[in-house]
Amino acid sequence: MEIRAFAERVLLSDDLSLKLEAIDTPITDDHPGPAERHVEPVRPANLQFAARRTAPTMPAFGAFEDPAKRAVAHHIMANHELQALEVMAWTLLAFPEAPEEFRRGMVTVMADEQRHTRMHIERAAMLGLSFGDLLVNCYIWKKAMSFTNVLDYIAGLPLVFEGANLDHTLEFADAFAAAGDERSASLMRVIHRDEIGHVAFGIEWLRKLKPEGADEWETFTAHLHWPLRPSKAQGEVFQREARLAAGLTEDFVDRLIEADD
Repeated sequence: MEIRAFAERVLLSDDLSLKLEAIDTPITDDHPGPAERHVEPVRPANLQFAARRTAPTMPAFGAFEDPAKRAVAHHIMANHELQALEVMAWTLLAFPEAPEEFRRGMVTVMADEQRHTRMHIERAAMLGLSFGDLLVNCYIWKKAMSFTNVLDYIAGLPLVFEGANLDHTLEFADAFAAAGDERSASLMRVIHRDEIGHVAFGIEWLRKLKPEGADEWETFTAHLHWPLRPSKAQGEVFQREARLAAGLTEDFVDRLIEADD
């Protein structure tokens, strides 16, 4: 399958099963095609982006003893993972001039996003909630619409959104475990391990694509568009070792810790 065809299937299909279908044929990138910037992903009717602030918010961790609240959490996170997958597909179509090695790496990361989405959907269903029963937001998607090049994508999604998820995944794992839901906690730990690889992909390509001699941190911050900023790349409990495992330097990690609004 051509990378472009895969990206189009993910971004432009209104069939959720097709969006989340794993690739079972060899990947090629012989025809990246022209640049296309789609305003919104095509989605099933029950997963259309809701008007601002009408989708449910994440339940407080203290409410996780209620299975229905845990189901809502998984529903929200399934939509987060789906948005990330769609943004990655959008990036492949918007910047076909990106190096083939980068594009192939994106496909590998997208396979993880597909799996994460399915995991959250299945867990929510086990807790009594079908994906699409609740309204969903478009926060990640809307922020991606400011990306004007591949470095913007790298700074914004792998290094901010997925960087923050290095913290959030373990925060949720602890909250689920405290509520006695080890199955959900284990799911979050799996995603945490994957996110280390995704952040590693981001910093690897920031280093490869930044101007020769440019500082990593300055390149990162220069490619962030408000409201994305370094302080958004972390959660409540900062996972320093996870970031070092992803290949961030001690200096980069220190600057993240020191970042404020």
